[in-house]
Amino acid sequence: MAEQESSEYGKADFVLLDRLTAEEFLANLRVRFEKNRIYTYIGEVVVSVNPYQQIDQYGKDMIEHYKGRELYERPPHLYAIADAAYKAMKRRAKDTCIVISGESGSGKTEASKYIMQYIAAITNPGQRAEVESVKSTLLKSNCILEAFGNAKTNRNDNSSRFGKYMDINFDFKGDPTGGHINNYLLEKSRVIV
Repeated sequence: MAEQESSEYGKADFVLLDRLTAEEFLANLRVRFEKNRIYTYIGEVVVSVNPYQQIDQYGKDMIEHYKGRELYERPPHLYAIADAAYKAMKRRAKDTCIVISGESGSGKTEASKYIMQYIAAITNPGQRAEVESVKSTLLKSNCILEAFGNAKTNRNDNSSRFGKYMDINFDFKGDPTGGHINNYLLEKSRVIV
């Protein structure tokens, strides 16, 4: 049986809104955010609103709460998306991906860290070092790239000019065997020569 959130938290999936208008969409997002529900589904996609503060929605207990569950059995969460992608990869023996997109400061790096934390926690304990290595490289690459300078934009005084493509490799049993991160320049127009 799926764990349901009460109506005081708004709709956990935007497809359940009675009317799909921009006003209803934003109102639902606001209700959920005010109740510390920063994740909301749109079908199999999760929308996240950065709370700009630490919240108690991660860690060992929460990982166990989502581990092995189907996507809609628990309230919306990055762990649910990570688990669904991992299970799909194992079931189909094919590559899967999670796309993390958003504006500067929207929490993309934090989301990446939480997804890697989840994958590291649910895979073979002997292979967790591989995921941790990719996670460590991600965090180190941020500092190095930002040293090359950020750009001032209309929305952010410290906007990064770089994007990242992360790849975690798994063996046929679903255990991580390695990975890499490619960094790339997003906007050449921001570079001053």
